[in-house]
Parts: sequence; structure tokens; C-alpha cells
Amino acid sequence: MIEITDLHKSFGPKVVLNGVNLSIAKGESMVIIGGSGTGKSVLIKCIIGLVKPDSGLIMVNGKDATKGDRDEFLEQFGMLFQGGALFDSLSVWQNVAFRLLRGPHKRSKEEAREIAIEKLRRVGLRPDVADLFPAELSGGMQKRVGLARAIAANPAIIFFDEPTTGLDPIMSGVINELVREIVVEMGATAMTITHDMSSVRAIADKVAMIHNGVVQWTGPIGEMDNSGDPYLDQFINARAEGPIEAVR
Repeated sequence: MIEITDLHKSFGPKVVLNGVNLSIAKGESMVIIGGSGTGKSVLIKCIIGLVKPDSGLIMVNGKDATKGDRDEFLEQFGMLFQGGALFDSLSVWQNVAFRLLRGPHKRSKEEAREIAIEKLRRVGLRPDVADLFPAELSGGMQKRVGLARAIAANPAIIFFDEPTTGLDPIMSGVINELVREIVVEMGATAMTITHDMSSVRAIADKVAMIHNGVVQWTGPIGEMDNSGDPYLDQFINARAEGPIEAVR
């Protein structure tokens, strides 16, 4: 579904991606891990076209991501943003239906609201939440609204950027389970960025670790703990000593 070949991106003298190669199969849940500033978010931005890579090839569903109709290309994606990124001036249902009310396949207000309420139900929120505003919700509820928005248009590919950031361990577990259930239920291809190893273990089919601008290791989740890679081993076990130097 997503094929990335020799992807490079620098910002001035700062090299962020230095030849990333990554393949994500259709219906697969790939989790990207790595330290802060290693290029995980830049990689997603390159895939969806918010950042233009310096060189390399990105193929999405068999097509060059830099060519063709932009709106049609973006219709394939849904995204759960790290901080929720809800519009505070819109009600919950309007946030969920934001995409449905715009673009070439615009739905009527009534149909969009109906779909939004159904998606809210899917993430465990009652219909009476629909007319509230984001400020009236807890952090966990806001994250669920963001998830409902990400799946509202039934995308083929869903990106999850730090899905459990700012949540307590119990709510993190709830969100991890929801993400996994929904990805499997929809048959979607998923790409998740996270530092939370409990999320990695709950969500991933495969894992890829980015370090020094390249994919240091990639493989099935079942092989992660015995990979033999010193970088991955240090990261997943949160060891201060190892080949990855901690910034002091």
C-alpha cells in the first residue's frame, strides 16, 4: 500500500531523512519508533505531501504520491493528530464530520451529522456528546473524537501520531484497543508514530525503528524483543547506556 524508496529530506544543514526505505502492505499496521527528532513526523508529512522530499520515491496504492489529482489522493487518508487538533469553535459532531461537509463528495448536513454520531458510537461516545464543544470534554474523550474524525470517511490509510500522548495508563489502554479494533474492522492500512511501548505491542503487526535518518530495523512485532539490533534493544528497554547517545 505504501512503498518508500531512498527518501531524503534536509532542512538547511540538518539532515532528517537520509535514505529511508520502508514497505507497508495493504491492511498492515506498521508502528514507527525512534527518538525525538529522528524524522518520524517528517516521514508522514512527506507521504501526504505537506513536506516535499529532496529525493526519493513514495508510492501509495501503486501510484506516485507526487503526481495526479491532489484531492483524490488525500481522500485515501485519515489522521489522528497528537494533540487531538479539534476545532474549538465547532461542535463535536461538526469536528467529526469536517471532511464530510467539504470537498467533491460533500454530504448534506443531515447525512453528515448521522454519520458523525455513528462514528462517535463506534469509539464509545454517546449521541448526546455530539452537540458539546471540545472544551467540555476530557482529554480521553477528545482523543476519541479525534479518532472518530479520522475514520469518518472510511479511509484506506490511517495515520496515528502519538495516539496516547497525555493520557493516563488506563485510558491509553482503551485508545490502543480502539485503534487496533478499528484498523482490523475497516481493513485499513495503518501507520502509527509512538514512543509508548505499550502502544507498540497493542497496535503493531510490524515495527520500524528510525535512527540517524534511516530505518535501523524493521520486522514483525514478535521478533522485536530478540532482534539482536543494539539500537532497537536500547530503545525498547529504555537503557541510558548503548549506541544511542542521550542528549545531556
